[in-house]
Amino acid sequence: MSLYSFGLEPLSCHTWNKDRTQIAVSPNNNVVNIYEKKGKDWVKIHELSEHSGRITGIDWAPESNRIVTCASDRNAYVWTLKDGVWKPTLVLVRINRAATCVKWSPLENKFALGSGARLISVCYFEEENDWWLSKHIKKSVRSTVLSLDWHPNNILLAAGSADLQCRVFSAYIKDIEDKPGPTAWGAKMPFGEVLLEHKDCGGWVHSVSFSPSGDQLAWVAHNSSITVADATQGKEVTQLTVDRLPLLSVLYVSPTEIVAAGHDCCPYQFTYKGPGALEFVKKLDIPKQSSKGGLSAMQLFQNLDKRASEEESIDLKTLHQNSITQLCVVSGEKAKVEKYSSVGLDGAMVIWDFKTHD
Repeated sequence: MSLYSFGLEPLSCHTWNKDRTQIAVSPNNNVVNIYEKKGKDWVKIHELSEHSGRITGIDWAPESNRIVTCASDRNAYVWTLKDGVWKPTLVLVRINRAATCVKWSPLENKFALGSGARLISVCYFEEENDWWLSKHIKKSVRSTVLSLDWHPNNILLAAGSADLQCRVFSAYIKDIEDKPGPTAWGAKMPFGEVLLEHKDCGGWVHSVSFSPSGDQLAWVAHNSSITVADATQGKEVTQLTVDRLPLLSVLYVSPTEIVAAGHDCCPYQFTYKGPGALEFVKKLDIPKQSSKGGLSAMQLFQNLDKRASEEESIDLKTLHQNSITQLCVVSGEKAKVEKYSSVGLDGAMVIWDFKTHD
């Protein structure tokens, strides 16, 4: 594992380019900074500064090399690199509340954007007019959309929201793609069709992640739960409530293994092997004692005094010194992730190795 700091400002979101030599992060304001790996250091090489509100989502399409950003200013931009300069194109997202999250589809011919407007904008490029248009999924969404993930078939879209519900929609746009075949989630897929609506998530749904096959969907909610819905088992839902602080990000790293992280400042591994078989495996952050710089007795005492409890000071023997906000795949396919990254409110980014233990 490797720890990097991008300053003192919290990092709300991050994304990687195709070969992982560059990373785009937002330091909790209205700009995106792009860093390039030079030796052991990350050097800032670009700044994307078109938004007027705090950036809430970034995603970098690996093949087309386009970046999409969204922010609390209710706008989204698609950025294209021309002659060494990133040029923004405004997207007609048509929302009257802050955008909250954004995600390219696997084929990169569209992207989905969640917002506080109680809808999902599915955006696609119209060649004729040279602009990005959007279609709205409004069906049954009753509060802010907090998280999105695409099914590998490029059609289905999972969404977690602040109405304590998790849903799977069809985002099929007939103008730009062929009619989809049936999936384990359902066969009829007109745009906006609801294929899963789980109403009892127990809290805000902070993050959603499809399994590599797309047959399972994992999500984490604010009541410290992690849940998997299994389309191959009649969409049966298995929920596990953990005795830890709420998780904010979840990521499938193999067909059965899931990594999740959040307010506990470290990633945890879970395994799902079928309905009722969702289990906690282990804590993935086991740093050396020296990672705290060898605190003296006096410093430990001062820390206890500040935090009023011994337990809390022990918890911060983690690499991240504040909540982890987002996890991303760094190397390997979703079916076999070898490395993943985390960013947090401490301004740090950590690259973790994932080793499967059969």
